[in-house]
Amino acid sequence: MPEADTQKEAKQYYQDVPMETHGFYLRGAGNLDWGMKNRLARIFNPDSGKTVMLAIDHGYFQGPTTGLERIDLNIVPLMPHADALMLTRGILRTTVPPALTKPIVMRCSGGPSILKELSNEQLAVDIEDAIRMNVAAITLQVFIGGEFETRSIHNMTKLVDMGLKYGIPTMAVTAVGKELVRDAKYFRLACRICAELGAQFVKTYYVPEDFDTVTASCPVPIVMAGGKKIPELDALTMAYNAIQQGAAGVDMGRNIFQADAPEAMIQTVRNVVHENMKPADALDYYNTMKREMKK
Repeated sequence: MPEADTQKEAKQYYQDVPMETHGFYLRGAGNLDWGMKNRLARIFNPDSGKTVMLAIDHGYFQGPTTGLERIDLNIVPLMPHADALMLTRGILRTTVPPALTKPIVMRCSGGPSILKELSNEQLAVDIEDAIRMNVAAITLQVFIGGEFETRSIHNMTKLVDMGLKYGIPTMAVTAVGKELVRDAKYFRLACRICAELGAQFVKTYYVPEDFDTVTASCPVPIVMAGGKKIPELDALTMAYNAIQQGAAGVDMGRNIFQADAPEAMIQTVRNVVHENMKPADALDYYNTMKREMKK
């Protein structure tokens, strides 16, 4: 039997200090369960409230994308510089070193390739498999305005329900079809629908005009999608503007791994997102790192 605690008089109960009830730093997450908040805190830096996600899930519908032909050689060296990785379970199991402790945002939808109608997706990962792989979040495409819009929304709500059951947040990705206009009006609609139906955070595209209305009208964090490859200064400017206009981070793929110096680029993007480095300074930083890495 352990000895009784007889030092009653020496104890400090601080009766005059009320216990602090901690809130949470991410928009819309105050009422989530502890486990879900903890997973979100792994993705979004608690000091800055932002994230730099590295998106390498392109192969799930378009095969060996340029820059992703050999993930073991070209992408694994970039992983330590990301706050989180967005990828498929196949790449996670085959290629990502298990000793890497970066949080995983796992792609859970799939079906059609680029040869077919992309909005005709279904859920492609069981929640128990996501748990086995210790993921921090689960994600899928939502095709607002697409041919299979309703199916994609139902996929999302099913994934949200599964995530809530086990304390895993869901990120909805607002896909844009060829026929849809990429403007603030559309993204306000798409992001708000995803948040209203339960997604804990949303990935969407940046638009130069009124992007702040997209972030302001969405009650959960928005992560900016990197989109197609553009010149480095343009990509850094886009990331900077998105952060200044309310985005909680970026999820970049091609603008990092297709850059002339991917490792320098991802570190530069980190400075833009977490340190508010301005685009011109960021480009100088990138070019300096690029030169040093080539020595």
